Amino acid sequence: MNPTRRKWRLCHMVLALAVLMGLAGCGLSPSTSRVAAAGPGSITPIDGAEDVEVVVGSKNFTEQLILGKMAVLAARASGFRVTDMTNIPGSQPARRLLVAGETNLMWEYTGTAWLTYMGHENGIPDQHEQWQVVRDADEPNGLTWGQPGPMNNTYAFAARSEYAREKGITRLSDIASLPPEERTLCVESEFNSRNDGLVPLLQAYDIPKGEPDGVPRENISLLDTGTIYTATDQGSCNFGEVFTTDGRIDALDLTVLEDDRAFFPSYNISPVFDTELLSRFPGLEDRFGLVNQELTDEEMRSLNYQVDVEGRDPAEVAHDWMVSKGLITRG
Repeated sequence: MNPTRRKWRLCHMVLALAVLMGLAGCGLSPSTSRVAAAGPGSITPIDGAEDVEVVVGSKNFTEQLILGKMAVLAARASGFRVTDMTNIPGSQPARRLLVAGETNLMWEYTGTAWLTYMGHENGIPDQHEQWQVVRDADEPNGLTWGQPGPMNNTYAFAARSEYAREKGITRLSDIASLPPEERTLCVESEFNSRNDGLVPLLQAYDIPKGEPDGVPRENISLLDTGTIYTATDQGSCNFGEVFTTDGRIDALDLTVLEDDRAFFPSYNISPVFDTELLSRFPGLEDRFGLVNQELTDEEMRSLNYQVDVEGRDPAEVAHDWMVSKGLITRG
């Protein structure tokens, strides 16, 4: 173990124990949602991996459960003995277990690391730059960020597809071409008040909140996250705040508007590895890269839809998708 990693683990031993004890009270244990057997595909075994245990973590919402099962399958196809610890309740506990070395890899979002874990006030819209600063910042923590994929689960605004087609709207800047009475927005209360939320967004797009030539205050509805999708679909508002990989976008046939002035911070997904593990098996990064390069917003929306709308099991969805991409084969 290198000195930096040893020092970090010693400093976090008590913290990790506390986290594990707390999670044990919530039932933390190897995941009971089993993934189907699989064989190698484009992901092939790594020499020497068969005697090494890898612990895979994930958070406990749909997208992370799907990604976590992909990580389990990718690590197994790479030849490792895998302990599936996906479904950790909460971002901070999942992060602490990874930093403490209790889990060895998981998928994470660049923006989440930068804003939530590292405490910065503003994200970086440039996707590669955001990934690079996060990668550099986590290096002393004994963690290595793999290359980011195209999937970027960030904020966005969406409209009913028929309305977007009728008005010829594809970009956020197109909203300014509409009469003020049609600039109706549904947003979460948090987004309405964030420093990087609605007010600076509208300023960036030259339709300031509360101004006669902008977005009148009475045009803004504050709703719960789930209600926003329904309200946008039903026409209660013409534009709703969404997350770009949410399966409800496809379920309700909403059109995501391009953030053509690059306002929103980047939340690209990347595999994050224990640096010690990766230094022993550098080929692991390339194998996870094969998965990551296939993960687009559209692909992830489809996978989330299958779980949240169709009721499929995340492990089954992950397995079938990886087989369809030739990453693994059916066992």
